[in-house]
Amino acid sequence: MAGNLNPLPSISPLCSLQRSLLTLAALSLVLFSYLSYKSLHFPLRYSLGLDLSSTPLKVVADRDLEDFSDIYHSPEVFRLNYAEMERNFKVYIYPDGDPNTFYQTPRKLTGKYASEGYFFQNIRESQFRTDIPELAHLFFIPISCHKMRGKGTSYENMTIIVRNYVDSLISKYPYWNRTLGADHFFVTCHDVGVRATEGVPFLVKNSIRVVCSPSYDVGFIPHKDVALPQVLQPFALPAGGNDIGNRTTLGFWAGHRNSKIRVILARVWENDTELDIKNNRINRSIGPLVYQKKFYRTKFCICPGGSQVNSARITDSIHYGCVPVILSNYYDLPFNDILDWRKFSVILKENDVYRLKYILKDIPEEQFVTLHKNLVKVQKHFQWNTPPVRFDAFHMVMYELWLRHHVIKY
Repeated sequence: MAGNLNPLPSISPLCSLQRSLLTLAALSLVLFSYLSYKSLHFPLRYSLGLDLSSTPLKVVADRDLEDFSDIYHSPEVFRLNYAEMERNFKVYIYPDGDPNTFYQTPRKLTGKYASEGYFFQNIRESQFRTDIPELAHLFFIPISCHKMRGKGTSYENMTIIVRNYVDSLISKYPYWNRTLGADHFFVTCHDVGVRATEGVPFLVKNSIRVVCSPSYDVGFIPHKDVALPQVLQPFALPAGGNDIGNRTTLGFWAGHRNSKIRVILARVWENDTELDIKNNRINRSIGPLVYQKKFYRTKFCICPGGSQVNSARITDSIHYGCVPVILSNYYDLPFNDILDWRKFSVILKENDVYRLKYILKDIPEEQFVTLHKNLVKVQKHFQWNTPPVRFDAFHMVMYELWLRHHVIKY
């Protein structure tokens, strides 16, 4: 029997080793499961490398965003990512170029180029600007075609001017060639800048375009480019607020018939007694601010695309508290990867124009009240200020750019 017991001491260490390995494996599995759970619920804390120990609790519970969670796709992600952007984001602005043609701000920040002008002015006076290119996450190419257009420059000559300018930046600085322009961006509103730059394919394809006309037929790429809200500031009247009781008109639209959908809208509904559809702009001789005042008295403001998919009427509706009805196919709505547009607007296909009144009448009053309340919450995101204010249109555009810089590798 003693001979049979001799092997036992040599087996015991082996068993101990096996038990240790099993214990270690179990602990590893528990730890992996925990981290997987956390990453699923709070992905940006890990994927973006945030140092949670340096993120104060007040950032997560930002007072500026209290009760706003219902207008965002991911409010927690937005809070965390926005806070990191404010701390770290830096943009280098190329200083070269004729100031009368390129890097300039219109004297009056009004009209259809207002968003472009405000951005040019805001970026200069913002915390995001750096004069040290080595610290920059993105590079701003300050092309503005606004003054070129005012001087009567043809689109062909605009294209030549833009191409020569960008070529000079590429030859003078080393930054474009590191990514072939993927960490560069330019900003242009309305279709003038779009048409002036589409003849420079390497600029359009490689760099980030921040444009008011996000049309797919001119090569807009949603995951790369940014839809700039077209805001006609200053607004003639104050923002709409808690005024639901005054909104007795079902729907309203007045404007030029410069697109197929607008022609159909006017033809089908201009004689309707519940929808206030005008076949042209309201004549100013009728009275002061008649057009703007109609936004205060209407539940739903119809926003059909014009010569492009976009319309400044959308931001007018948001400002005046009239729930916008998006009636435009293939429109990459501004900030739509951040804001849940279905929480504060009605999004329809162009073919729905024939059933427009019945669709709007079928929306329950309770749902309209919710849409209106959310619309008031989102107003701050579609307002330009100088100097810029947290969460305004400028900061939302910068946030979109901040999101895109994460996918650039060099």
